[in-house]
Amino acid sequence: MEIRGLFRWFWQKPFPVQLIWAVLAVEFALALWEQQWPLAGVAAATFVLTLVPLLLVSRLGVRLPWSFVVGITTFIFATIFLGEAADFYQRYWWWDGMLHLGSALGFGILGFLLVFMLFEGDRYAAPAWALALIAFCVAVTIGAVWEIFEFGADAVFGLNMQESGLADTMGDLIIDVLGAAAGAGSGWLYLHGRGLGGSAALMQDFIDRNRRLFRKFRRLRK
Repeated sequence: MEIRGLFRWFWQKPFPVQLIWAVLAVEFALALWEQQWPLAGVAAATFVLTLVPLLLVSRLGVRLPWSFVVGITTFIFATIFLGEAADFYQRYWWWDGMLHLGSALGFGILGFLLVFMLFEGDRYAAPAWALALIAFCVAVTIGAVWEIFEFGADAVFGLNMQESGLADTMGDLIIDVLGAAAGAGSGWLYLHGRGLGGSAALMQDFIDRNRRLFRKFRRLRK
């Protein structure tokens, strides 16, 4: 019964997530067969890390839109497995910057939604610029913590996540600031009835799925 429930849970996930998990499972099995223990460990760790956000939001009673689930899973896969195990950081000079920009943009949006959720969706509880500023600070903080993680991983495990050291770290932080500003800015635009790309639709989808957490929210009338 538990196995059937596990399969049901797996098939309920979006196809891109299923595909990433399947790739990790195959890579893990091949690595064990070829006795490539570090690669097997990275594949297993990546899989576990993709589960953490799903389990965390489930415990908190938050329902993530499928676009968020796909984005988070893809980011973890691209960062840990493709970046390190497949050596994409060395093969493609733009890989690290692309991931930092995308993650900072995403964390800016998630930071805004988190802050907005704390106010139960009351758009008049605080100025829109204040909500956007807090969201910006959340996203930049996450980026800074990640840089500390990269430094620690390089020092402890002998990796090369920071590549060129200080120049790489500062470049990543600059990209984080730009992405966080764009993500937080999209929240500001959303409160004014506008949107940046598809960000407004993403935010509205999240709010619609978690209406009980945004009890004071009122949609703007055009």
